[in-house]
Amino acid sequence: MIVHLLVDCRDAMGANAVNTMAERVAPQLEQLTGGRAHLRILSNLASHRLARVEATFTPEEMASNGEREDGLAVIEGILEAQAFAVSDPYRAATHNKGIMNAISSIALACGQDWRAIEAGCHAYTSLEHGQYTSMSTWTQHEDGDLVGSMVLPMAVGIVGGASKVHPAAKANLAILGVTSAQELAGIMLCGGLAQNLGALRALSTKGIQAGHMKLHAKNMAVSAGAVGDEIEILATRVQAYEGARTQSMVEAWLKEMRS
Repeated sequence: MIVHLLVDCRDAMGANAVNTMAERVAPQLEQLTGGRAHLRILSNLASHRLARVEATFTPEEMASNGEREDGLAVIEGILEAQAFAVSDPYRAATHNKGIMNAISSIALACGQDWRAIEAGCHAYTSLEHGQYTSMSTWTQHEDGDLVGSMVLPMAVGIVGGASKVHPAAKANLAILGVTSAQELAGIMLCGGLAQNLGALRALSTKGIQAGHMKLHAKNMAVSAGAVGDEIEILATRVQAYEGARTQSMVEAWLKEMRS
């Protein structure tokens, strides 16, 4: 037999509280059932702690040139890309990993248990749909606007734990100005949806590698020792180079720039 305790953790993440409750109630359950209590621990599938987000984007906002027709074409490409994530678990895994890139980054910055959040989001998606699929939903209004939405469990807290002890987590929560765990959960979900939109837009237009390679070029410049304006200048040269890009070559270019 499995017994669930449903606990309103308020502004705490609640792991320690729930685990303590599970251990305290175990002897009573043994008496009631005549059985032996075995596992006494929380579940990271926090299906009663849901955060929801919805956002609408006009074709003009989605366009590369500000024109409606271009924006409608971009939206069509995004919806086609979304269809792959809905139908194919292999695509959904990468699609959802991108969403979690944002959610987990905010969680980590704010002292949250990002592994628990990851586990809960992936499990909830499978539970809700009967198979592993997209965490996000993208549709189009009759007027042409793109609408994105997402519902995911967000077991986060701003009371106790690392969020109240780690100086970086405290500073980041102060910058966000959140006054409740619910607010933090909403911000994290907004970040996930925004990241998902950026990835789908890139995939359905110029491809994901353009952005990846731009970041990689900057990383090579920094690794070579570039600082300040040197980074952008060197990264631009790396991107424009059509041959094999090596770190030693970038270091030589930096030396040449400085001489």
